[in-house]
Amino acid sequence: MRIGVLRAGNMADALPTHWVRAGHEVIIGGRDAHKAERLATRIGGSAKPASLHAAAESGQELVLAALPFGAGAEVARDLRVAMWGKVLLDCSNPVGLGFRLLTEGGPSAAQQPAAAAPGAHVVKAFNLCHEDVWRMRSPVFDGRPLAVPICGDDEAARVRVRELVRDVGCEPLAGGGLERAGLLEATAALFIALWVGVGADAQAIAPPLAYAAGPKHQETEGGTGALR
Repeated sequence: MRIGVLRAGNMADALPTHWVRAGHEVIIGGRDAHKAERLATRIGGSAKPASLHAAAESGQELVLAALPFGAGAEVARDLRVAMWGKVLLDCSNPVGLGFRLLTEGGPSAAQQPAAAAPGAHVVKAFNLCHEDVWRMRSPVFDGRPLAVPICGDDEAARVRVRELVRDVGCEPLAGGGLERAGLLEATAALFIALWVGVGADAQAIAPPLAYAAGPKHQETEGGTGALR
């Protein structure tokens, strides 16, 4: 796969490093040509520097928008012709001071570039972890690969993103259509508040899958819970 990368920041380093190792060609695009060149050199392999527009055009199948919230829609609007028919992978988090969700009451961070570049197939993924987690080779915890929820409306686009998730060493997880991307972003806001704000383990809030709908004995032995 030939992948364009918009911006030469942290996520533009963490994810494409795995993808180059997996044999994909990566074009790092940035407004700062020297920064894009330094990042492409650090990633090595097939990575090459380019302008934002050239990276969008060069990404024959998929473009990673490694952009901060607020910039995605503007860049997508500027590059909407180059993005036509391509997958636009959004990994941004609209989280502000006090761990506030900045999109509350409006379209999600993923829906905004989708509206700005209607010819692109936007997919939300890779937003739930710090970039250092994505730098791990591979993100495996307690013997279990990290699961990555994916939200998008186009099945072919989701297939390509699932491939890239596996190339990072993770397991893709169906998250539904793009209208559910806001749920992923809200989850990130909650997790960041737990991790950073109070130092809590966010994993501790979810029971094992066998108990997700309530222990079976609650239904058969008269216990209390969601099944009653």
